[in-house]
Amino acid sequence: MKFTKMHGAGNDYIYVNCLKETLLNPDEVAKTVSDRHFGVGSDGLVLILPPTSPELADFRIRIFNADGTEDNMCGNAVRCVGKYVYDGRLTDKTVLTVETNSGLKTLTMTVDNSQVTSVEVDMGQPKLAAAEIPVMTDQEQFISQPVMVLGKQYDVTCVSMGNPHAVSFCDHVDILEMDKLGPHFEHHPLFPERVNMDFVEVIDDHTIKMRVWGRGSGEIFSSGTGACAGVVACVLNGKCPQDERITVLLRGGKLKVTYQSDGTVQMQGGATKVFEGEIRIR
Repeated sequence: MKFTKMHGAGNDYIYVNCLKETLLNPDEVAKTVSDRHFGVGSDGLVLILPPTSPELADFRIRIFNADGTEDNMCGNAVRCVGKYVYDGRLTDKTVLTVETNSGLKTLTMTVDNSQVTSVEVDMGQPKLAAAEIPVMTDQEQFISQPVMVLGKQYDVTCVSMGNPHAVSFCDHVDILEMDKLGPHFEHHPLFPERVNMDFVEVIDDHTIKMRVWGRGSGEIFSSGTGACAGVVACVLNGKCPQDERITVLLRGGKLKVTYQSDGTVQMQGGATKVFEGEIRIR
């Protein structure tokens, strides 16, 4: 199998051009290639496919986590897809529509010397209705609600950006024991489809710092949907303004996110090709 390893702010995936290749059992392949000791090493696997209909989109993607589960959306991955298809001359468009399991995403690419240097994604509108995220609660929305984990209460705001996120604010994200906290949040009974857990430290009203536990992948260096969910949660809780670009500092880099008054979320960040290779898949 030929592949390309790419990352968006440290959130790394293995990309396969399924316009040319047929990949059987992508769930098992994801587990094999994601292994950082015996595989290539990544947060998951992304398949680049033809769209369901050429009138609908330019490309379609499927995303698999490191544990083989299929995910609906990844903001960092979709940015890297934009760079992959443009730099690889699969398209000459600088504005693309990509079909994902959570709907269509529009990508606007910044190009310098025929190479994509950054990508802005229209992430659409976040889902705030608890039943749609989903969260097991009688409340219509789950904003700044107490959740008990390991004997401690955390105030949590839940948002879906195509995949479920729980956001909790804290003073010092760097000292969190993510390997202990992450699994308990991911598998908490509140979240029937598991959850991505985002811990946010507010630096000022235009800058936040966060760490992310990705469902099916463990702690990841970055999450595009997590950065968007974090900014949405900040606006909902009065910590950051709407309609203004917020800088999100993650372990692997930074993203720029705007939660607009029309309800949509815009995310901008880089995309980096690491290397190409081939691996034998049994």
